[in-house]
Amino acid sequence: MSSAQPSPEKLVAELRDRAHALGFDSFGIAPADARPDLPEKLNAALAAGWHGDMDWMEETAARRGSPTGMWPEARSVIVLGINYGPESDPLAILGEKSLGTISVYARNRDYHEIIKGKLKDMAGLLARRSGAEVKVFVDTAPLMEKPLAEAAGLGWQGKHTVLVSREFGSWLFLGAILTSADLPGDIKHEESCGSCTRCLDICPTNAFPAPFQLDARKCLAYLTVEHKDQIPLVFRAPMGNRIYGCDDCLAVCPWNKFASVSREAKLRAREELERPALADLVQLDDAGFRALFSGSPIKRIGLARFLRNVLIAIGNSADESLIPLVEARLDAEESIVRGAAIWALRRLAPDRADDLRLAYLARESDSSVAAEWTGDI
Repeated sequence: MSSAQPSPEKLVAELRDRAHALGFDSFGIAPADARPDLPEKLNAALAAGWHGDMDWMEETAARRGSPTGMWPEARSVIVLGINYGPESDPLAILGEKSLGTISVYARNRDYHEIIKGKLKDMAGLLARRSGAEVKVFVDTAPLMEKPLAEAAGLGWQGKHTVLVSREFGSWLFLGAILTSADLPGDIKHEESCGSCTRCLDICPTNAFPAPFQLDARKCLAYLTVEHKDQIPLVFRAPMGNRIYGCDDCLAVCPWNKFASVSREAKLRAREELERPALADLVQLDDAGFRALFSGSPIKRIGLARFLRNVLIAIGNSADESLIPLVEARLDAEESIVRGAAIWALRRLAPDRADDLRLAYLARESDSSVAAEWTGDI
């Protein structure tokens, strides 16, 4: 080691200080090969089909199973977390059926943008001080951050599969730096859920086949964000007014009592996304959608999928004042929007839906949308 390079211990201390200065709340290091069990677990989940139509998970399985599978030169992984604990109970709005519920993580700026710049700063420091190679990841590459965060001592994967921290509960954004440097690792965090099953019991769609296992095909976070087609019928009523994501399993975690509101101003929720009215959201056009969700992860799903979610929520609202706004979407260009509008109308005004059915069926070319009118879904 040249005299210009600090010892690994001093380098880690310097990195920890820099992480804190940048606004990170958690910092840990693990050997790149710390989780040899991951390929087997990943392959079992893929074989069960729990990834739904997230084909990229299967396509990248060989790399996803291990950091060294993705980058053979990797020797250490630095995992960092930012607390995004909410100011109020995110489940309270579920009872206000004419409002839309947006997952806490999506109520502020896109966390990818927030964290990536900070990680690059950290990685640059590491490269300059050690001469090692570095790669930065923020949930956009085949890297399993949560189990690596557990190995790095940040917390443990709870029964809901989300990382749980003693200091921040279930509210941590994660990012990682892979490096060719051999750095001293932290102590792996032991699972500390005990006998608690609150996260499993509250799930509105029974998406957990067993503790520590998640079937994404039944998860509202997956269905409202990743799923590109119509929401399966069995999950529409349980969806309630959740229009983007689902916080139920995170919000009931007892460890959240230690999670303070984020000290990072950039992670504070945008007021207009905390209690949005379904009546306003369903009237958005493409320009309005892009303007409202500028800088938000919600923009990535596009207007059509978003309107699909909003219309399902309207169908669950029992708010008959929204019927004209639903009818305005029966002629939407996108089939998933038309289908969701039909379902919402049949829920709010079944007689009105019957009156309109034949006229709309006569000009409907999409069989899935026609099935919404006839009830053959």
